[in-house]
Amino acid sequence: MARAFLFVLDSFGIGGAADAERYGDAGANTFGHIAIACAEGRADREGLRKGPLAVPNMFSLGLARAAETATGLKLGNGELPQATAFHGAAQEVSSGKDTPSGHWEIAALPIRFDWGYFPDTVPAFPAELTEAIIREGKVPGILGNCHAPGTEIIERFGEEHIRTGKPICYTSVDSVLQIAAHETHFGLERLYEFCKMVRRLVDPLNIGRVIARPFIGENAGSFERTHNRRDYAVPPPEPTLLDRLTARGSRVIAVGKIGDIFAHRGISEVRKAAGNMAMFDKALGAIDDAGEGDLVFANFVDFDTEFGHRRDVAGYAAALEAFDRRLPEALAKLKQGDLLILTADHGNDPTWRGTDHTRERIPVIGTGPGLKGGDIGLRTTFADIGETVAEHLGLARGRHGTSFHATIGAHA
Repeated sequence: MARAFLFVLDSFGIGGAADAERYGDAGANTFGHIAIACAEGRADREGLRKGPLAVPNMFSLGLARAAETATGLKLGNGELPQATAFHGAAQEVSSGKDTPSGHWEIAALPIRFDWGYFPDTVPAFPAELTEAIIREGKVPGILGNCHAPGTEIIERFGEEHIRTGKPICYTSVDSVLQIAAHETHFGLERLYEFCKMVRRLVDPLNIGRVIARPFIGENAGSFERTHNRRDYAVPPPEPTLLDRLTARGSRVIAVGKIGDIFAHRGISEVRKAAGNMAMFDKALGAIDDAGEGDLVFANFVDFDTEFGHRRDVAGYAAALEAFDRRLPEALAKLKQGDLLILTADHGNDPTWRGTDHTRERIPVIGTGPGLKGGDIGLRTTFADIGETVAEHLGLARGRHGTSFHATIGAHA
């Protein structure tokens, strides 16, 4: 039986991107800087965590070796990966450092075009777009209209939003237009419909995603974003690994926001939950349900949204440790012929300036019963991940990427 499981630790970059300087990110290293901060006691937090970063299960899959491949930085205590584990790093070739580009490239479709972006000015949006949003959305106006972190802008404008009914619209260095609105006062379904309308309006601007950001609470001190976020992404311009699998009759079970990222194309089933640990439960259930030739594609978004963007080093470290503690549950479910890969879509170094993603290489680590494992080196594109999964599941070779299937001793 050949099955594949792709787990994306959203934003868990390992530094070293050859083109990081172009993005203002030369030196950014999400994993490296978290590990160093933990070792130096700068990520201790009462009641949360203390001491060096403890991720022994990911180290056993070769995480430290992958980090060394990416940057030359030696982390950990020289632990040797388990015999069946493989490890390496991958360099992104797609433009940008955002979620769709990273995931699409992982799914064997690099993006060579440039996304549209909004300038870091006030207002950030073109006047004609703002007017169309107000007119077609039937709202009295919008708030924000600037670059901002999500929690900060809700705290700043949330009370006025409740009072006036104006949605909070903002952006970042990514190709995105985010819309925050109160789940009760504005309405969750109304927010989703509003975002669909805005998605249509920004299509000519080549904006990658429109994101619904619902929140609750009655004043600045109590506002809290909920897990009812929804992403409205443009569909990939070519077939991805997911399309190729579903076209031949295999199932693709999407856990977390994977369905949204691919505009629900090539997706057989979506399973969502609130928080990384609940998402891990969903992923374990999907492993149980996957059959011959199926793919489980899971995204663990809290690393990015809750800790990377908020520049919370201790929180990010604790989340990695919590994920690592549960990893043996997934490993225990692997059967002969299974392939598990852990990776990321970009970086979000919590020690870095600003609040945005960082251009970094990603880890490519994993295992499967009976594999010979080993070093897969530095891959020149994330697409090698997708092509390896494709070969493992018996698909013909795609247009992008090179499989490392033979290197790790996987069985077709």
